[in-house]
Amino acid sequence: MKFGYTIIYVADVPASMAFWERAFGLQRRFVDATGAYGELEAGATCIAFASHGLMADLLPPECVTAPPSPQHHAFEIGLFTEDVPAAYAQALAEGATGLTPPRTTPWGQTVSFVRCPEGTLVELCTAIKR
Repeated sequence: MKFGYTIIYVADVPASMAFWERAFGLQRRFVDATGAYGELEAGATCIAFASHGLMADLLPPECVTAPPSPQHHAFEIGLFTEDVPAAYAQALAEGATGLTPPRTTPWGQTVSFVRCPEGTLVELCTAIKR
């Protein structure tokens, strides 16, 4: 088995993908003809987006989408970059909300956090040197 993708459920797939392209420099891999599903290149795998309506058709009715919450996060997307301050500034310029500006951790990694307009928590960081 190998990791295939992460899917972010959003209200507007094309708008969310456009934000991620502008804010994080990711490139479009695929968008279906209906605009309900799309993928962005993200290294060895991809980040995908699916509309709430599509997921309502695919999942049982008791599975509902939780609204974004500023206090709780079930997961984060981590994006590696060599220039965290520039990536953080670009994300903010494109409409992300800054949560923590870049800082260096005790283990030497530079990290920052932003929230995307659809609510996803994104960590912009350098790779951990092992």
